[in-house]
Amino acid sequence: MVLELLINPITSLLDKFIPDADEKAKLAHEIATLAERQAHEIAKAQIEVNKTEAASGSLFVSGWRPAVGWICASGLGFNFVIVPLGNFCLALADKQILIPTLDLSQMMPVLLGMLGLGAYRSFEKVKGVARS
Repeated sequence: MVLELLINPITSLLDKFIPDADEKAKLAHEIATLAERQAHEIAKAQIEVNKTEAASGSLFVSGWRPAVGWICASGLGFNFVIVPLGNFCLALADKQILIPTLDLSQMMPVLLGMLGLGAYRSFEKVKGVARS
């Protein structure tokens, strides 16, 4: 990884400046785990933000995730239910009008990502490894 490319030169410099092997090993280990610790701290901070948002009674704070889901479901419903039925009814009425469909290329990655995360969370719950 890129991080290893940065860590290896630093740990080789430790050989030149720190004669004690134990101290050198300790510093090399701290340098190697620094990025992991930082990523862990960022994840913990995001979890705290998520908890605060979810606990809020305001729909604008805690409701953004469900809102995204409803928007995606509305887009799919429009494209695959309303438009075909509307076009069918217009054709029966002998109208020369077609209702255009939405371009779902921007929405589908969001929807599929949400569905994938939801499925993964359900799988964790079934296996009994989900955290609260």
